[in-house]
Amino acid sequence: MARGNYNETRLREHPGGRKSSRDPVGKRPAAGVGRPVIKALKMQILIRLLRLLSLLPLSALRRLGSLLGFAGWFCASRMVATTRVNIALCFPDLSQSAQESLARRSIRESFRTMTETSAVWLWPGVRILNEIRHVDGLPLLQDAHAGGHGVIVISPHLGNWELMGLYLNTCGCGPTSQLYQPPSDPAVARLLFQARSRSGANMVASDRRGVGMLLEALRRGEIIGILPDQVPPESGGEFSRFFGVDALTMTLVSRLLMKTGARILLGYARRVAQPRAGFEICFREMPMAIYSRDLHQSLMALNLGIEAAVREVPEQYHWEYKRFKRQPPGLPKIYDAG
Repeated sequence: MARGNYNETRLREHPGGRKSSRDPVGKRPAAGVGRPVIKALKMQILIRLLRLLSLLPLSALRRLGSLLGFAGWFCASRMVATTRVNIALCFPDLSQSAQESLARRSIRESFRTMTETSAVWLWPGVRILNEIRHVDGLPLLQDAHAGGHGVIVISPHLGNWELMGLYLNTCGCGPTSQLYQPPSDPAVARLLFQARSRSGANMVASDRRGVGMLLEALRRGEIIGILPDQVPPESGGEFSRFFGVDALTMTLVSRLLMKTGARILLGYARRVAQPRAGFEICFREMPMAIYSRDLHQSLMALNLGIEAAVREVPEQYHWEYKRFKRQPPGLPKIYDAG
């Protein structure tokens, strides 16, 4: 599952694009043409750094992430500034000192997610999946899948969403299709595609054909995975409240539910420390209003369900992301330019 632009307005046209198993990276135009050499070199350095970090055990990666998070609190000014703004908006009842504490912990957890990426992407699938200590709510997924109408599992940017996507295809409920938007750099895009598909997931492009493939998978009674909390293009979203703040919210999930009668659950991989460094997979029910034929009610329920999960481990949410960068006409911008 990946952050990306979901061209879901095509869903209203009831797309039925022909299924393809080709690597979506291969379908992109030559991204390196005209790219500054320095940027390509940076991406190669990043890949080599990830491979080097993957030699470390998970506990060491966590400690390194904590150290980088401590440094990042003082150095990553834009990241910290966005985190502070988001937490102040979403937790106005917290005192200023409590907001600051949550922001500090959030930066630490964000850097832990970064360092863990080397293991989640590059370790053998069995090895990283063995770091899952407990699965909470698996019967919810099994019961939903048994209904035969397909299941949408939304996984917000909470905990380690990369691991959640990997686990979803190995939990005994059959194959999954997961929406995928490759990065612009072809080397990173190929690494990401290989990492996310190595457990057998069908990675589909976030375009008209990809939406058609998601529809087909649901109608076959399968599971699909979507990250629901990025800012969509204006054509693919409507404003709804998230933690009491207007947020452009993707309509793809709600429209898929309306078209297919599928079930929906929220899932995330929570970072845990006991009895030793690892993860807990959590599945949660969504508010029943998400099944409403009224799009406004469904979007409200989508955001409320995500809120409830975030409140379980608020420090592990992706607060450095500019979730509220698009506001309704007439309202001031929330973030500084840049």
